[in-house]
Amino acid sequence: MTVTSTAQQLDHSSNARPKRLFVGWIMIGFSAAAQFMSGPGQSYSVSAFKKPMQDTLAISETNLSFAYFVATIISGLLLPWTGRMIDRFGARVVLPTAASLLAASCVVMSSVSSVAGLYVGFTLIRCVGQGAMWLVGTWIVGEWFLRKRGIATAVSGLGSSLSVMFFPLLNVYLINRYGWQTAWKWHAVIVAISIVVPAILFLRNRPEDIGQHPDGIPPDLDIRPNDSKGRVPNKFTEEAWTLSEVLANATFWKLLSVGICAGMIGTGIVFHQETILGAYGISKTLAMQLISIQAAVGTLAAFWAGRLTDRVPSERLLAVSMLMQSAAVALICFLPHWTFVFLFAALGGLHGSIIRTAGTIVWVNYYGRLNQGVIRGAAMSAMILAAAVGPLPLAISQDKLGTYRPALIAFAILPLISMMLVRTARKPTRVNATQPVDLAKDP
Repeated sequence: MTVTSTAQQLDHSSNARPKRLFVGWIMIGFSAAAQFMSGPGQSYSVSAFKKPMQDTLAISETNLSFAYFVATIISGLLLPWTGRMIDRFGARVVLPTAASLLAASCVVMSSVSSVAGLYVGFTLIRCVGQGAMWLVGTWIVGEWFLRKRGIATAVSGLGSSLSVMFFPLLNVYLINRYGWQTAWKWHAVIVAISIVVPAILFLRNRPEDIGQHPDGIPPDLDIRPNDSKGRVPNKFTEEAWTLSEVLANATFWKLLSVGICAGMIGTGIVFHQETILGAYGISKTLAMQLISIQAAVGTLAAFWAGRLTDRVPSERLLAVSMLMQSAAVALICFLPHWTFVFLFAALGGLHGSIIRTAGTIVWVNYYGRLNQGVIRGAAMSAMILAAAVGPLPLAISQDKLGTYRPALIAFAILPLISMMLVRTARKPTRVNATQPVDLAKDP
């Protein structure tokens, strides 16, 4: 009787809670698409337009780099606000809006005919492409996954890796065949078709909105009484840090040093890669192909990096990434033979695979989901401001000294300093860790 009763209870429980398809992996597709289509606003894509636009507008390399610098500064300053908007409205509203604005920004870039227009165009594509599109893409992962964030981030990061592989080669083809103005128009069409309508129809903000849970696994939740707004706050296993608490935490700044180095040095080198390698007799075509090779290595290493991120403390992986970046910069600073450019690309790819996994999810892993948009936005703001500075030291070094080497030496030393800092970082514990994570937020 007892066995039969138990079996009936189990059968009733099974029927009462039917298994549902976890749609988190479909949402990861949107995350990957958002990161992929951020390409028109990213340095690896813009770099192909640098020389033809510079020739058309008849401006110096320093002036063009300064316009890019100003645009990136503005983009970085707006990111905390963008993060707050994502936390408030969710990806379902922000992603199609950002994609529409990016398509319009590409149209603006296609019609640039003056230095003033260049400032406006660069600002638009950097704010929306590099900023909002990438931020909302990574936000989706943090909402839909917890225990599997590393591998989920690796999967979504394929969009970023494929973007790095795709856009430089596409840009070379479009610019050579149709000119840079038409190339920008093609970007507008691609962004509009691939993101806007699908996101409006199928994207959802978080699993709780449709009765599911992160990873598709119901956690051990402590359901508490409704708050004054009628919402049901759930005590999740993550702490809910506020932005002010995060900014007062030493670990945040140690982790941020990695993002600053990655952004500043990576952007600077990619922006000037054609001319840096050209000094060694490397052709423009090969210089652009190396960006794709670097992305291919990063893509192949993505799942390895994702699995490590779920198993190894993030600070250790980030320290290794800084060592790789230092070695890659040292290679092109003192290139012993032209074939070593492939080792440079491989190191850059491995470095990037860690940054796109451990470096992406460390913020939500360490500080929780509740305010991940504004916290990640603040971190990205600093990274983008550093990225804005990146092209300038190289441009000034070349214009004033006739060589990139002094700036490259400095770029090789900075990651080593960051490596030592982040190696001492540890996952923080919130002093007042009683605030529950509200998983039933209104979008």
